[in-house]
Amino acid sequence: MTQGELWLAKYNLVVSFIETNHRNPSKYDPIERGQFCNWLKHNKRLFNSGQLKEDREERFEELMKLMGEYKHKNQYE
Repeated sequence: MTQGELWLAKYNLVVSFIETNHRNPSKYDPIERGQFCNWLKHNKRLFNSGQLKEDREERFEELMKLMGEYKHKNQYE
């Protein structure tokens, strides 16, 4: 597999996790952190610095919007 195919496979895995569980991956669960959070953190850093490849930028923006829908809300507000 090429690097682009691996990135797309991980992207699809993260999207399916969020859509299935109706929540973002937890950074406190060691399994979810290893599978999803580290990948998300790395790509978010690349995106913010402008180093993410152009073909991945649109997909990652869509993923960030999806994650924004399931953002944790304070129960006391």
